[in-house]
Amino acid sequence: MLKLSLRAPRESNMSSPPTKVRKEEQKNNGENAEEVAADKEQQEAIEQIDEVQNQIDALNEKASEEILRVEQKYNKLRKPFFDKRSDIIKKIPKFWVTAFINHPQVSALLDEEDEEALHFMTKVEVEEFEDIKSGYKIKFYFDANPYFENDVISKEFHLNDTGDPSSKSTLIRWKPGKDLTKRNTQQQQNKGKKRQLEEPESFFCWFTDHVDAGADELGEVIKDDIWPNPLQYFLVPEVEVEGEGDSDEGGQDLEDIEEEYEEGDSVEGEEEEDYLDGENDDDLEEGEGEDDEEGEEDEA
Repeated sequence: MLKLSLRAPRESNMSSPPTKVRKEEQKNNGENAEEVAADKEQQEAIEQIDEVQNQIDALNEKASEEILRVEQKYNKLRKPFFDKRSDIIKKIPKFWVTAFINHPQVSALLDEEDEEALHFMTKVEVEEFEDIKSGYKIKFYFDANPYFENDVISKEFHLNDTGDPSSKSTLIRWKPGKDLTKRNTQQQQNKGKKRQLEEPESFFCWFTDHVDAGADELGEVIKDDIWPNPLQYFLVPEVEVEGEGDSDEGGQDLEDIEEEYEEGDSVEGEEEEDYLDGENDDDLEEGEGEDDEEGEEDEA
């Protein structure tokens, strides 16, 4: 009986592990079901977001079409005012070249010869195509000048047949020896092989540069910045920069004044110490003289 009682517990211990495994399987199945449900919910949310986004894109496209129609309307309304402004600008000599020189980005592209040529510029005009998305044209009008034969030079930005940005420009008919786009090469040849650094290209090289019409910064600056309000750049005050040698010629820098002040303090301090030392010596000498006189009186 004792043996039987001892064997019974062993049989019960051997039957317990399968029960534990079944519980773990049920737990894992529950977690997997929750993950599947969460994934399904997320997928449904993504599909709903995509549907709403399509509706937003449709509204944006409709808005772009309406904005385009508004721009076209107001471009026509602005045209007579631009024409009137151009007629008034003609009364001011060198208006456009001054505006260009005063513009920080454009002036960086100009050297003395470019400026001389632009002094003959009488008018600038930006013409946006009726379908604004398709491009624009910039026209430069010139008086008779010693550089080229053209009265008008233009550069046009448009979309080509494949829908990519493209550009084209007027062929500049340079007078003999006046081609500013070739002057740097000639100067380097004249100065020999020692000159390795290239000088900045002429402003007029822009008319022959059609490599990346979609990222033409100069065209965008003229169309979007200068053309809408050129007066703001014509009226930019000229800032006179003082030479660095002014302080040497007569003025003094603050640091020099402070150094002199400190030196003066040290000199005054030394003189005061010398003066006090001298007074102490005099007092000492006077004291010694009084002692001598008292000693003589005592002897007498």
